[in-house]
Amino acid sequence: MKKQQDKPFAFRGRYLSSAVLILYGVLFVVNSQLAQRALLKSGHILVRILPVFVIVILFTAVLNYFLQPGQIARHLGRESGGKSWLWALAAGVISHGPMYAWYPLLEDVRNSGVRDGLIVVFFASRTIKIPLLPMMIDYFGLGFTLVLSFYILVGALLQGWFFELLGRRSGVP
Repeated sequence: MKKQQDKPFAFRGRYLSSAVLILYGVLFVVNSQLAQRALLKSGHILVRILPVFVIVILFTAVLNYFLQPGQIARHLGRESGGKSWLWALAAGVISHGPMYAWYPLLEDVRNSGVRDGLIVVFFASRTIKIPLLPMMIDYFGLGFTLVLSFYILVGALLQGWFFELLGRRSGVP
């Protein structure tokens, strides 16, 4: 028997969609006016964010097509300079999917000479999710989103630098 994670996302999404439809059905039976208001509110939200999702999906697809993780890994070697920190930030921000899916790739690039501090920066900068930025801007405003994203990126860099500093002091290569 296959595990849940082996099934395609669309197949797993059917369970969620079915559950939502069943819950709306139950709500219609219990309180039809509340169910109608909930559907109307959901429809308004969907109409509001759908164009943003389409743009984000297209942007992510173009980035994934032109910028492969292997290309980024070549710029993150032990002797890499300041650009490597920016590459690690960018790679973390544009990466998507579950973190555990990145572990094998990160292990491979680490074994091939990528600095541990850069891997820390990659992990920390994944906090920024490009597909969620438009919704965050909509809910919290552009200024808040920009300041928070800036702080996240600075924090990611500081974590990577401290990790390397502590590694040097403890004698860990």
